[in-house]
Amino acid sequence: MIESTYLQATRMAYDTVAADYAELLRDELDSKPLDRAMLAAFAELVQASDAGEVADLGCGPGRVTAHLQSLGVNAFGIDLSPEMVAVARRDYPDLRFEEGSMTALKLADDAVGGAVAWYSTVHTPPEVLPTVFSEIHRVLAPGGHLLMAFKVGDERRHLNQGYGHKLSLDVYWMQPEHIAELLSNAGLVLDAQLIREPDESEKPRSSRQAFFLAHKPFES
Repeated sequence: MIESTYLQATRMAYDTVAADYAELLRDELDSKPLDRAMLAAFAELVQASDAGEVADLGCGPGRVTAHLQSLGVNAFGIDLSPEMVAVARRDYPDLRFEEGSMTALKLADDAVGGAVAWYSTVHTPPEVLPTVFSEIHRVLAPGGHLLMAFKVGDERRHLNQGYGHKLSLDVYWMQPEHIAELLSNAGLVLDAQLIREPDESEKPRSSRQAFFLAHKPFES
């Protein structure tokens, strides 16, 4: 199968910026209490359901994977970029990280009790999102939970530079109502959502940020 052009572009961009990205965002969660609150709620839900380990999809350099682990969650990471995976393995040698794509996860059906997509769908073209959410539904165990974060809006921006490097990467802003509909179409039930305004570190380049908690029902 020929790989999609957007996957090639995304991998190349993050291979290029991996080391600098990891350094610049290493402590980002420290100044984002609402983001941490959603991660904490997700961790509590996953632990209560006791449905299995958690896959951090599009884990990048592993900072969210490690944060989940610190909350008592048995988490591992999957990322499209080999360089990001290498950085994650270097910085968090006690955790597991694998290469892979959210469009075709190398996981068995019902394999994980939780999945996190922390801004990892923002480079996915809208027409591909149903495939991603169907894959998440497939690999989640019944009763398993999903936490996703994304940028609120209705546009595509093309980046020619980021994290101190030249690159070529599309970023998609999506409306929460549309994401909710796609999750429902994939068989996932939306439990909660948080929409927050951009903080000082995100202005003026960013918009509102959305955080969704959903689950896979026992009968779907």
